[in-house]
Amino acid sequence: MDDSKVVGGKVKKPGKRGRKPAKIDLKAKLERSRQSARECRARKKLRYQYLEELVSSKERAICALREELEMYKQWCSAMDQGKIPSEIKALLTGDEQKVPPAAKSAKSGRSAAAAGGSQG
Repeated sequence: MDDSKVVGGKVKKPGKRGRKPAKIDLKAKLERSRQSARECRARKKLRYQYLEELVSSKERAICALREELEMYKQWCSAMDQGKIPSEIKALLTGDEQKVPPAAKSAKSGRSAAAAGGSQG
């Protein structure tokens, strides 16, 4: 007897299973593969550019926050010595004209840093 099996009323012969490979033109297949690789490299390049921009913006934010922290440290050390920095006096009196730009950014810097830091 041969190796045929009856499954669900149909006679199955042993041998290859599944779909027969389609006769795909090898040149077309190779070209599709190359195009796919080109697209993948382009996506990778864009992804790296985006990440580099994100890192540089975060580094700028960190530098600005470090400067602000250093300013606050100087103010604290001055107040520990019994001196009140002119920037703090100007902030307390509400006199915005005498306040240097660094102190102005410190006053509104927290909200700006928080808004800028939440992106990405």
